[in-house]
Amino acid sequence: MFSQRITMMRQQFFILLASMVVVLSGTIAYFAYHNLTYDRARTRQIRHAGFVEKQAVLPDKSVINYGEGPNNGIPLLLIHGQQVSWQDYSQVLTELSSRYHVFAVDCYGHGGSSKDPKKYTARANSDDIVWFINNVVKDPVVVSGHSSGGLIATLVAATAPDMVRGLVIEDAPFFSTEPDRAPKTFAGHGFKDMHDFLASGEPNFTRYSLEHTYLAHLFGEKNFDNLVRKPALKRLDRRPHEIPRVWYYPPGWKINEIYDLTANMQDGTGSYDLRFGDTFYDYSWFTDFDQVETLRAVTCPSVLLHVGPDAKIGSYYDDNGVLLSAMDDKDSQRVYSLLPEQHRMLIDNVDSGHDIHAEKPDIFIYAVDVLAEKWG
Repeated sequence: MFSQRITMMRQQFFILLASMVVVLSGTIAYFAYHNLTYDRARTRQIRHAGFVEKQAVLPDKSVINYGEGPNNGIPLLLIHGQQVSWQDYSQVLTELSSRYHVFAVDCYGHGGSSKDPKKYTARANSDDIVWFINNVVKDPVVVSGHSSGGLIATLVAATAPDMVRGLVIEDAPFFSTEPDRAPKTFAGHGFKDMHDFLASGEPNFTRYSLEHTYLAHLFGEKNFDNLVRKPALKRLDRRPHEIPRVWYYPPGWKINEIYDLTANMQDGTGSYDLRFGDTFYDYSWFTDFDQVETLRAVTCPSVLLHVGPDAKIGSYYDDNGVLLSAMDDKDSQRVYSLLPEQHRMLIDNVDSGHDIHAEKPDIFIYAVDVLAEKWG
């Protein structure tokens, strides 16, 4: 009797242990799947919001790829930043499309738009987006631009005042992109990596970037090597033509995003043309684009969104004097002072990384709504 009870207890123990193993395995499998496919949620959000991807062909045969949402209100034009595409706005598209007619374009050199270096200037991008407003949207818009897209959006507002009723400038790199300052910015280091890679003849930009990026200094060389570089290089050794993903890094850590941002058309891992970034290195992107005069020429109501300094160090600059953000506090105040006084708003020190629309969507949507109300 006693031996039977022991046998039964053993059986129950092994059943319980097996159940725990199954549950733990399933949990780990789900955790890994979620980490490896986190960006699929973006695709689902965009589809559920009713967006359709389209293309507009200009008279010179240039192509502007864009996503268009349902017609639920006044036109809203979104212009993304570097190394991404119009889908980067996925976090805010559902809510925005519920009360606006959203058009989100791919800048030249990005996504499905043309990859023609002759178009890689602020002026060429803005001129063709004005054409897009006149010929595709066909009504005045509220325009919002993020990062370099904010520079383009401001130029659009300045050159086509009759077609722009409101402007959101989301953490755009005004003044920090000029030749006397750009080399001492985090973005400037990245553009130098792109320039040097294109000149190097190396076959894979992800690998090159991991070996040269200024992020290693920010992480600390040892931490960067162990947390970021080595796991990625191990995967690149196995699959050299794919952007690496590390299964045990959750999306909130943003380490897999570091790898994602290296995707490019030169080595076949993505659609971003590194030659676009190279124009920020040699400053050709800024041909015929005076940043001060452009801001002064804006006449529509405007909202400037600007992130706060790095929370860990309490500054916009690191120990090498490198600007870690798009603008420092003096830059944002200068931009604000140049915008039309009677129609401007500054939302400063946003507790966010560079992508305010993704990290603080409520603040971004509020900025758009403020301009829509002024229009109404």
